[in-house]
Amino acid sequence: MKKLAIVIRDDGYDRLYTPLTFAYVAAKQGVEVDILFVLWAVRVLTEQGAKAVKMDCQHATEEEWFKDRVRRDGDPLAIHDFIKLVKRMGNVRFYGCQLAAATFDVTESQLIPEAEGIVDSLWFLEEKAIKADHCQYF
Repeated sequence: MKKLAIVIRDDGYDRLYTPLTFAYVAAKQGVEVDILFVLWAVRVLTEQGAKAVKMDCQHATEEEWFKDRVRRDGDPLAIHDFIKLVKRMGNVRFYGCQLAAATFDVTESQLIPEAEGIVDSLWFLEEKAIKADHCQYF
């Protein structure tokens, strides 16, 4: 696989770990990874949103257990730190969905430095997802 496109819609702490892990593992092996944050997830591309990430309510009672496992494994505990780690791989790009950004009042100026920008979802599908060897949705 040379190109991977990922679409993330949820902003739950535990729900972000899987797609970010997929991106990290793929990028580590030289795969180009493009990620589109849609719906609730677009907020994660802001400093405030990344800090506000909480465990999905389905697993809220297990948050400390999960975070202890993350610490034990040496993985970044804060989502923004995980995004920074993935970005350092050099071949990963993070995008915010234009419609989601409008819904949640996210502007380009609020984006974390690791984000490429806010893009039209159709552009992402035509330029990234269709051209990818695989597209994964979370």
